[in-house]
Amino acid sequence: MDHDRGHRRATASLSALLAAHAISQTGNVVTAFAVPFYVLGLGGSGTEVGIAAFFATAPVVIGGALGGVVIDRVGHRKAAIVADIVSGVAVLAIPILAFTVGLPFWALLMLVFAGGLLDTPGQTARRVMLPNLTARAGIRLEQSVGLLDGSERFAKLIGASIAGLLVAFVGPIAALFVNAATFAVSAILTGAFVTAIPASADTQGIERSVVRPRASYWSDLAEGFRFVISDPLMRLIVGLVLFTNLLDAARMSTLMPLYANDRLGGAAALGLLVAVMGGCALVGNIAFGFVAHKVPRRVTLAVCFALAGGPSCAAFALGAPLPMLVAMTAISGLAAGAINPILGTVQLERVPAHMHGRVFGLINAGSWAGVPFGALLGGIAADTIGLGLAFGIIAILYPRSTGRVRVVAAR
Repeated sequence: MDHDRGHRRATASLSALLAAHAISQTGNVVTAFAVPFYVLGLGGSGTEVGIAAFFATAPVVIGGALGGVVIDRVGHRKAAIVADIVSGVAVLAIPILAFTVGLPFWALLMLVFAGGLLDTPGQTARRVMLPNLTARAGIRLEQSVGLLDGSERFAKLIGASIAGLLVAFVGPIAALFVNAATFAVSAILTGAFVTAIPASADTQGIERSVVRPRASYWSDLAEGFRFVISDPLMRLIVGLVLFTNLLDAARMSTLMPLYANDRLGGAAALGLLVAVMGGCALVGNIAFGFVAHKVPRRVTLAVCFALAGGPSCAAFALGAPLPMLVAMTAISGLAAGAINPILGTVQLERVPAHMHGRVFGLINAGSWAGVPFGALLGGIAADTIGLGLAFGIIAILYPRSTGRVRVVAAR
């Protein structure tokens, strides 16, 4: 009876964790839509859109690198709640200032930066709670990783549709009220329904590490850094994802909003494309989670990386009509859906449990290090060489990552 009660409790906690992650990520999608269209509405250039995207993504790197040790020290559940609250307050300040005393461009950049600073630690905290919850719920780790990534894809599906409509009908700044609300709901869900599971003696979990004497913050950070640097597979994963994230940032954060504004009629078309990408990636995430243990990782990663960016960017480069863009985006989404469950499972299997927070934070920081520059370079490229050529370059470069994928998956 106690076993059944514990199983139900773990299943309920896992469900709440997935829901909180999806809701929090939905708010991030709204911000990703609202900020560039607000800058464009003020008469901003493609470069200024890129600068805004840079300030929105740079804190992901900083927060990921420095926040992982804090997660390991204060506890995963508490870190997730605090991250949502702080991010929500920073985002809420944007529309309040815009509708009262005014919001100059520099102030927008500062608030966007502050809103994203704890976003990655919050995501990391939710992710590293998976192994214990998964074990107690009695499901495969690949499946729970797929569900977590699927919840993020679902957020993009729903968030893109909502964001496109909100930006079109109430304006980009008013849309940010919804983002602030999503952070609040996510914090409430985590606090009320996600239970902190005591760690076993062999995992050196958070609850025990809080009361056990331990090294300084910087020593813990250095320990995580040494692990990432010394592990060949972790180095390869960081390098691979850094390269593809840079390209994704250029197309998703800058080039696609500019393309939609210039050639597709605005935010509604962008919302459709992002929703298709998120929806198909959601299908890929969940479906792959159930068959991951039956398919070879190397072949799957190589094929999925080749399809995840090249075909859709080629369609944009050639100026394809919207139905063709939707079809190519759907193929990219399905392929992308299988990538993160493989990489996420490998990391959770390989990293010692007591180092999950700091190592995952550093991996995320390294993987996202190119994102701010990709967003900025995308804006510069749009203003200098044009949207078509910029998409064409990404279409050529993206499949070239396949060679590194074979190396990563073979290890």
